[in-house]
Parts: sequence; structure tokens; C-alpha cells
Amino acid sequence: LFVQGNKTGAEEVLAAMGYLDAWAYMMYNADVKTTPNIDGSIPQLSGGCASGPAKSENEEKFGVRCNVANVACHPDNQMWIQGAPPVYLNNEAPLQSRSLDAISCAIRSCCDQANSRFQSIGQAAAAEQGMPMHDDSKDEMAISQGSIMTPTTMAVMAHGNELCSRNMVLSAFALLQQHEAANLAGVSAQTNQGHHLIISALDAFLQNGDQDGGGGFTDSQIQSFLSVCNTAIENPLLLHHGGPTYHMVSNSAILLCHLLNGMHARRNSGGVSGNSEMEAAIFGEVLDTLLSVRKLLSIHRRKLPVKLRCHAIPRPSFGASGEEGTPFIDMGNTIMCGCRGCQGFVLVACSPCVAAERARNAKLKQEEEAAREAELMIDSTTSSPGEEEDLDRTLYELESEFDMDDDALLGMLSRIVTAP
Repeated sequence: LFVQGNKTGAEEVLAAMGYLDAWAYMMYNADVKTTPNIDGSIPQLSGGCASGPAKSENEEKFGVRCNVANVACHPDNQMWIQGAPPVYLNNEAPLQSRSLDAISCAIRSCCDQANSRFQSIGQAAAAEQGMPMHDDSKDEMAISQGSIMTPTTMAVMAHGNELCSRNMVLSAFALLQQHEAANLAGVSAQTNQGHHLIISALDAFLQNGDQDGGGGFTDSQIQSFLSVCNTAIENPLLLHHGGPTYHMVSNSAILLCHLLNGMHARRNSGGVSGNSEMEAAIFGEVLDTLLSVRKLLSIHRRKLPVKLRCHAIPRPSFGASGEEGTPFIDMGNTIMCGCRGCQGFVLVACSPCVAAERARNAKLKQEEEAAREAELMIDSTTSSPGEEEDLDRTLYELESEFDMDDDALLGMLSRIVTAP
């Protein structure tokens, strides 16, 4: 299909592939060297790749060919689609596909920026400790320059006004609105819900916070975080979308944790101003949403391979909620995602040394989690039926059964206490 040229539906397939590729781009932190060698199973495309002259103003301006065959055969795109977004720049492509391709470009650009930030964090931490920064591939903070100055970054640097992440998300929303306006007969409350969720999350992530420089979240950001989480709660199957949708929901939940910690700290320090009842109502609403989405994400997370899991979000500490200086949710207990872009949401306001140490620990915890599950899998397939195997299975089922929110645990305890 790709080598033969543009056929009906080819742009839709290419845009969907680009969104899936953005997920792989995230999970491998834009480092092609860490990806598995698949050339033996899926050979690189070589036929029908003559670029030819530019056929449109966008092709000439951005140095990209929007023809599907050229995109599929380009050397930069053999592991994942990168560089300037070809479907988005193709004015003849379907509006919905152009919108999705713009989102993919924004995600890749954010990953590249995260790699750059983590490299700076590693250098700052090494300087604080008086240690040189070595280019050691085993060090989580040692990031190759190829994972920072990627084809996507080069395209964004050359055309910042058009291709920066923030403008890509705004363009994606505008294109989706145009698509829905042109197809009013087929639009319902459920139509494009996942598409809107992604745009809402990215728009909130890329805002600059309070205009007064206070470093908090704006009202629109808080509304977006709640909207993303509530949409996932109402439609759990959205977590199974191909691409990084699950990670968007998980990071929105992490930011709700930071919001609750900030509100909790202000309340305990006596810094609540204005209507304290309103503050308490907002705190309760955010907490209810977090507990629900945390349970949903925990269930989904257990079903995924360790490599693809996003954060394991810690429970709120209700017993310490009145102690000043104690966080309501200890973010230090978060088992972080392997994607540096996702790790940045957890490490908000951390010092370079703390951020560097926790980024290193994230990889170790991921390896320990993978080893533990592999051991459980081996035990379940090689052990003969018996008392020891039954005990292991029972303990594992109990661990899954009792991973529930605090209200459910309190309800279960009350039934145990009142039982005859």
C-alpha cells in the first residue's frame, strides 16, 4: 500500500501508525540504539522511494515529502516516524488524520525536550556532588546527543512558530473541530472522545501555570486534569487505546496528586484564604476523582508488560493528613514510568540531586518488578500442584484483591469487626 503510493485511506493508516510510533518513541526515550533489531522480521522498505521535486508549498518549506511511499521508505522513519509531521502538512489529507499527526509530533517534541532536561539535571547533580559527568550508557542520566537532537527537534528548531508543541496541540484541536463541523450528522457525545481526551491533556500539560508566577496550576489546567480523569473513569476502555493515551491519564492523575499536596500544605499551614468551605469542597472533589482513577489505573497497569507500565501511584496518607510538613501523598513512593517525559511529572520541584537519584532508582525498580513477575510466571508453569503452589497463588490473589481504595478497605474492616 505504502510503496504503491497514495491510496484511499492511506493517510489515515499513516497517521494512526505515527501515533503508535509516538508511544514507542516515548517508551524507548527516542533512543534507536535501545530498540530491538527487527530487520530480520520486518525488512526495511527500499522500493519506490525516489523523493522527486516538492509538490506543494509545505513540502518545499519544511523539507519533507508527504507522499505515503516517501514517508514509509525514508531512512529516518524505519524504526518510528519522526521529523516534520507529513500527514499534518498534507492539506489534502483528512482533517482528523492531520489532527492526530499533529498530536504525534507534539508528543515526540516533548520527549526530546524531556531528554534535554534530564541531561541538564544529570549535569547539575554531578556538579553539586563534585563529580564529572561520564558518557556511560549504564547511567540513567547519561543521555546520548542523538536522543536530543533528533529529526523532530531539528524540524521544530527550524520552524518553531509552526511546529512547537503548544502550537501543534492548538492546531490539532482546530482541525478536529473542523472535522466535526463538517460531519455533524455523525457526531455524538461519544464521537472522538479519546481524541479530545488526548488534546485536553496535552493542552493542560503545556500551559505555563499561574500568570502571577506562583508556580501552581491555573483553573483551566485543574479542570482539564479532572476532565481527563473523569472521562477515563466513565470510559475505561479508553485506556486500551493504541498509543500513549493511558500515559496521558496516568500523568493527569499524578498532577492531581501534586494539587492535593499543595492544598493540604496550605490548609495545615493556615494559608487558606477566602472561602474555606469552597476550598474543602474542591479538595474533596479532586480526592474522589483521584481515588477512582488510581484504582482504575492500578488494575490496568497490572495487565501490561513491565516495560509498558506507567506510574504506580501511591495512596494518600489519611492518618497523617493533619500533621504539618507531612505530604498528603508521598510522591517519593511512586514507582515511576520508564519514559523520561512521564518521570518529569513526578519529579516536579525536586532538586537536581534528588531528581537524578530517583530517575536512576526508577530503572532499578522496573527491573526488580520484571524479575519478580518472571519468577511468579516460572513458578506457576513449572511447579507441581501442591500446598506450596496453592499458598503462592492465594497470596498473589490476595494482593490483587486488596489493592483497593481506602473507603473500600474501611468498609471491609467494618464488616469484619461487626461479624459474629
